[in-house]
This record gives sequence, C-alpha cells and structure tokens, in this order.
Amino acid sequence: MSQKKKVYISFDFDQDKPLKDLLMAQCKLDNCPFDVIDGSLKEASPERDWEKKAFERIKRADTVIVLLGYLTHRSPGVLKEVKMARSLGKRVIQITGHKDQKCPRIAGGGILYKWTWENFHKLFP
Repeated sequence: MSQKKKVYISFDFDQDKPLKDLLMAQCKLDNCPFDVIDGSLKEASPERDWEKKAFERIKRADTVIVLLGYLTHRSPGVLKEVKMARSLGKRVIQITGHKDQKCPRIAGGGILYKWTWENFHKLFP
C-alpha cells in the first residue's frame, strides 16, 4: 500500500476557517487519499515567525491546497504561502469551497477544482 501524499492547506483565516475545519474533519475518514500538515494559525493574529513555520511545513508537503472563498484572492497570508510553494517547486491546486459564491482564483494558485471526493481521489491516487 502506498503512503498517502502530504498536503498543506492554505486558507483565509478571517473568512474561511469553517471550510478548513470541515476539510480537516473529512481528512479523518479512512478513505481520505491524503494526510494534512496543519500549518494554519491557531488565532486570527499571526505569530511573529509564522512565515518561517509555514515555509518549513510547505517544504514537507507534496501539494499545497488553497481553499478558495470569496475573499481568498486578497488574503496576504495565502498569497505569501502560494509564493513560498512555487519557490519550492510544490504542486499548488485550488479547491472551491462554496457552491453558492463566486470564488476568484489566485494568480499562480494552480488549477481550480470543485470540492468533491471524486476530485480528491483523482488528484491523490
């Protein structure tokens, strides 16, 4: 049996923490095709060294998943994390977290996919 891929989740803490929490809950299911390296902040205001910590966690990940909400494209932290991932040559994908909202893509954030188990299993075989 092959080892699960490791992912880092990038998201807008102020707007989309419930999306991240939902994905984390789903990742505990036996059929989840990846493991999460949790790099998220534990509170709304960032720690002084969050960029260094994020960089180290992104470095350990195989893929960065950007959870797209309607304001994610304006989130300075998410934009920095995408830039870090690109500088490390990591695969970056965008997952739209809302069916009822327009979620603008992030430049350089990779291909946009709908949040479905079918897509997750295709992306992480």
